Amino acid sequence: MDKVNELTCEKRSYSKEFTLHQHDFGQFLFPLQGSLDMEMAFQEVTLSPNQCFYLPPGVNHNYRSRDRNEFLILDIPTQYLPRGTSSMYMTLDSQWSAIRYLLLEEAKNSVDQSALVDLTRYVTKKLQTSNPPSIDYIHQHFKDPIKLETLAAIEHYHPVYYSTWFKKQTGKSVKDYLSELRLNEAKRLLISTTRSMSQISEEIGFANSSSFTRWFVSHESMSPQKYRILNNR
Repeated sequence: MDKVNELTCEKRSYSKEFTLHQHDFGQFLFPLQGSLDMEMAFQEVTLSPNQCFYLPPGVNHNYRSRDRNEFLILDIPTQYLPRGTSSMYMTLDSQWSAIRYLLLEEAKNSVDQSALVDLTRYVTKKLQTSNPPSIDYIHQHFKDPIKLETLAAIEHYHPVYYSTWFKKQTGKSVKDYLSELRLNEAKRLLISTTRSMSQISEEIGFANSSSFTRWFVSHESMSPQKYRILNNR
């Protein structure tokens, strides 16, 4: 198992041959040119320059690059890492792009690590507070039908493993998590609007108001109409 005792931020290139290993430190990978194929027990990803990936310690992984490539790599010793953080596959939004830029600047500085330490602490904190992409997707689309396979594909996980991973992340099953989001939205609409039961049921993804009412009663032990009256006094 590979080890590091201090932060390392540098550019690296990878060969076309698959290499299998693991290491006892966390690693952020930012593709700058080309792509990288990575295979883990329950996850397969291909990284390109508009993405980044966090690989936690102790994970066996196969990797290779099939084209001309260059990657910005941040190796993070465990003392900087939050406990229990799983791998995370992310699209480079404006914040992650800015982080990549700052890390590129720090990669040029091999003498003073103080700024790199501060930046790494910021990155690991962001890792803790950021929702994985599939959970962001749920929050954006919870009113629509969502398939488990769709969520698993976003994280590049096998669907069976995704269910276990999701419960570890949230403490709930996908079904219960979705139900809670829909219930909270239904309550908000009942209290803050005068929309009809048909309109509310349609908005949160039910085929008709009867199905919505039965579902609401099963969770709140009262009808949505009664809930609206009690909370609008």
